[in-house]
Amino acid sequence: MPQVMEFKLPDLGEGLTEAEIVRWLVAVGDVVAIDQPVVEVETAKAMVEVPCPYGGVVTARFGEEGTELPVGAPLITVAVGASSLPAEAPAAEAAEAEGTGNVPRPLIGYGEDHSRPARRRRVRPVTAAVSAPAVAAPVAPAVPVAPAVPAGPVPVISPLVRKLAKDGGVDLRALRGSGPDGLILRADVEAALAALRAPEPAPVAAVAPPTTAAQGERIPLKGVRGAVAEKLSRSRREIPDATCWVDADATELMAARAAMNAVGGPKISVLALLARICTAALAKYPELNSTVDLAAKEIVRLPSVHLGFAAQTERGLVVPVVRDAQNRNPESLSAEFARLTEVARAGKLAPADLTGGTFTLNNYGVFGVDGSTPIINHPEAAMLGVGRIIDKPWVHEGQLAVRKVVQLSLTFDHRVCDGGTAGGFLRYVADCVESPAVLLRSL
Repeated sequence: MPQVMEFKLPDLGEGLTEAEIVRWLVAVGDVVAIDQPVVEVETAKAMVEVPCPYGGVVTARFGEEGTELPVGAPLITVAVGASSLPAEAPAAEAAEAEGTGNVPRPLIGYGEDHSRPARRRRVRPVTAAVSAPAVAAPVAPAVPVAPAVPAGPVPVISPLVRKLAKDGGVDLRALRGSGPDGLILRADVEAALAALRAPEPAPVAAVAPPTTAAQGERIPLKGVRGAVAEKLSRSRREIPDATCWVDADATELMAARAAMNAVGGPKISVLALLARICTAALAKYPELNSTVDLAAKEIVRLPSVHLGFAAQTERGLVVPVVRDAQNRNPESLSAEFARLTEVARAGKLAPADLTGGTFTLNNYGVFGVDGSTPIINHPEAAMLGVGRIIDKPWVHEGQLAVRKVVQLSLTFDHRVCDGGTAGGFLRYVADCVESPAVLLRSL
C-alpha cells in the first residue's frame, strides 16, 4: 500500500520566510527520485532549486507558477512505495524511489547548482488506492474580511506577514486566509490594505473614469528588486551616513596591472587590485569593518573581511560576498570575482553567497559615470565607490600632464567613527592607487 508523503516548503535559511514559485520541474504523475529538484523558487536572496526528500510518484502540486508561498506551506505530495511505480519502470528506479522502508532521507543540497537535469517520467494516473488531494490552483484573494472575528490562534506562519499587517493597521483575526487550511498569506494582507486605502468612489457625473494610460504601469516590488528596496530603505532609516570623496591619479596602478598581466598566467582585474587595497586599508582602520548592535548599544568590530561587490544582472543588482578577502592575493580575488559574477548572471547564487558581508566595494565606473554617493549595504558600516578611470589633465611632478584619474567615494556610518578616521581610510586607499609601492610597504 503506497504511503502518501507531503513535502512542505522548507526553511531556506538566512531568515527567509517565503518564496515565489518560478518554475515547476515535475508534473503530477511523474516519478521522482530522492533529492531530485522538483521546483525552482525565487526568494529575496536568490533563485533556488528545491529537492524533494521522498522518492515515488507525484500525486499533487500546490501553487501555480508566480504564487508566493510561506515556509511550511505544502509544495507537493508523493506516493512512496514500489507499488506506486508503473510495471514498466526499471527495478533500479523503483528501488531509488522507494528509499529505505518508506522512511524519507534527510533533505540535502539547498542552494547548490544541480547540474543534472530533473528526470521526468510520465506514468499512468495513480489508482484510487492512492488518496491524494487534487492540484490546488491559487485564486486571487478578494478583500478577505470575515463578518465576525473568530476565536483561537490566527493562522499565520510568516513574521513578515504579521509585521505588514501590524504596520498597516490590519486585524489578522478579521481575515480569511487564501492559503492551505486558511493560512493567511501576504497577498491577503495586501488586499486588505488596498481596500483600506481605496478612496471613496466619486459620483459618475462629477469625475470621469481614469484612462488606462493615466493609471500607469504597475510592477510588483518583490523578489530581488523588493529585497534591494527594503535593504536600501532600512539603511537610510537606521544609519546616519556621511560621504567623503577624493580624485586620485591611477596611472601607476594601471601600469602595475599591465606589468602583472604581461608575465602570463591568470589576468588580474582592476577590481581585484582595488579589493586588495581595501583589505589593507581596513587592517589599518578596523572601525570601518564593523557593525552596530542597536539592542546592546555596542559597535562590533569584525575579525574577517567578507567583501561584497556590486554586480548588475538581468534580475537586478546583487551583492555577492567574497569570504575572508583579507587572506587572498590579487590573483585569488580576480578568480573569485569572476566565479561569483558568472553564477550571479546565471541566477544560481545561493542565499549564503549574498549574506554576511562586512564591507562593500562598488565599481559604478563600469556604467560610464565618474562619481556617486553610495548607500551603505545594511548592516555594514561603509562602502567604497569607484568611478570610471579616464584621461584627464593633472599636475604631475609640477607639470601639467594627461593622467588616468579616478574619483573614489566613501560612505560611512558616522556612529562607528568620525570624519578623521574615514578621511584617513580614503586617503590611504588613494595613496595606494597613486603609488602601489605604498601597499607593498604595508604587507
